[in-house]
Amino acid sequence: MMPRRRAGGGDEGQGLLLDEERSNGEGIRNERSDAGNIALLFFLYLLQGIPLGLTSAIPMVLQNRGVSYKQQAEFSFVYWPFSLKLLWAPIVDSCYSPKFGRRKTWLIPSQYLLGVFMWFLSHNVDSWLGEAHVKDGMDFSESKESSQPNVILLTFIFFCLNFLTATQDIAVDGWALTMLKRSNVGHASTCNSVGQTSGYFLGYVVFMALESADFCNNYLRSTPSPKGIVTLSSFLYFWGLVFIVTTTLVWIGKKEVNSRSTFDGVTETRTEPPNIGVGQTYSLLWDIIHLPAIKSTILILLTCKVGFSACDAVTSLKLMDAGIPKEELAMLAVPLVPLQIVLPLVISKYTSGPRPMDIYLKAIPYRLSFGLIAAFIVWITPSLIRNGSVPFYYYILLLASYSFHQVTVYSMFVAVMAFFARVSDPAVGGTYMTLLNTLSNLGGNWPTTLALWMVDSLTWKACRLPDGSSIVGVDCSSIEEVALCERSSGVCTTLIDGYYIESFVCTVVGLLWLLWGRPVINSLQSKDHSAWQVVDRSRIN
Repeated sequence: MMPRRRAGGGDEGQGLLLDEERSNGEGIRNERSDAGNIALLFFLYLLQGIPLGLTSAIPMVLQNRGVSYKQQAEFSFVYWPFSLKLLWAPIVDSCYSPKFGRRKTWLIPSQYLLGVFMWFLSHNVDSWLGEAHVKDGMDFSESKESSQPNVILLTFIFFCLNFLTATQDIAVDGWALTMLKRSNVGHASTCNSVGQTSGYFLGYVVFMALESADFCNNYLRSTPSPKGIVTLSSFLYFWGLVFIVTTTLVWIGKKEVNSRSTFDGVTETRTEPPNIGVGQTYSLLWDIIHLPAIKSTILILLTCKVGFSACDAVTSLKLMDAGIPKEELAMLAVPLVPLQIVLPLVISKYTSGPRPMDIYLKAIPYRLSFGLIAAFIVWITPSLIRNGSVPFYYYILLLASYSFHQVTVYSMFVAVMAFFARVSDPAVGGTYMTLLNTLSNLGGNWPTTLALWMVDSLTWKACRLPDGSSIVGVDCSSIEEVALCERSSGVCTTLIDGYYIESFVCTVVGLLWLLWGRPVINSLQSKDHSAWQVVDRSRIN
């Protein structure tokens, strides 16, 4: 009896199988050889997420201290460094000490300064947040001016934290390209997204939960305590030490090499990308900005999020004003994580064609409508809270609403990222994409700051006395006036809430923008690739 052959026939089929096994074996060896580097990248990105998460937690802490929305607008400037990092990214990429290492020249000082800033903050943040007199048992209305949150100083410190974090991000992104083997470079984006998300989760959700006495007493303690398991100062102190210790270990233990590396007999050369220089990089950006197609794109990116600004910037703070605990709002992010992982995978199937912005345009009316839904939820919230207790079905309502919102947000995000990838000139793809991402981030930052700033200006309040009269000239627009009203035995009453005015105006502006923006976006999508190419190629050769 003749032996049966494998499909594909004899020695040739066996050769194909051996090639496949060899390829799989090499892939496993490559991943094994880079396992330590992948772990290091993940940890560096995780560290990056910690200050970003804390920055998102501070507005909620400030809201509980009675700051105005104009002060919240001032603090919102701390988010701007990540949107402006393109301004100094060429310097970070081009200016370095060869002996110290191209990436470590900026990474090590940035992380040391982050640790020092956190350590410094841990010793002063309580007094800057206005907690000193509360700890002494003084009532807020009786406290002095020094007990009020020092928003300007907090804004400066957290702006510096985010500036250093953005600089660290530039250095880590560049190092990832040479730290990993060429076959493993794809893991860098995974380390970025998973690491930064994990760090943000620790700095925002975990901190808010462990800092809350109610959450700790209800879920983590058998004996109630008036304070949470951690405080902001202790959290900052711990992570400040982590930054300093781990940065020292990276400095001493991780060498930045530009040579041949060998693992299991396999040798590969890892080389740095060429340094085109600071001046040439800025000149290239200038050339890109002057393309007619890019000028229209800039106008679109800087104005497209105005219609969503009231909803995105103010709603969470208004829910806190209505009586929803800040830690409960933070915990809503947990069940949304699986949705945020799945959505890009699903939406990308519809944005892979030549017109990815069609999904973007379809999502805008739904996202605008959510702004009105969010305003309605804020309006009914006080009537649903009984004796300080929030019913379970209310959280289900919030979760369903947030899930709907996430679908619209990710539809627009994935679509615009696909559009950026399609139109970017391959010859200068990295610089091109960074510029477009910077413009997109700026288009979300300035409307957020403006929306927060305008809430108080559009709100009418009065100080009502027990006899029904009002104190003339006291409109409860500041902490001082609220304290004055309370000392007069009055109560600050909101006559017209500027949030609802903003929500309506933003929806109208968003619809008008859609009428203008739809034909512009359709025109941009139909342009030939030559319209997006940098004219003078000789400058980058």
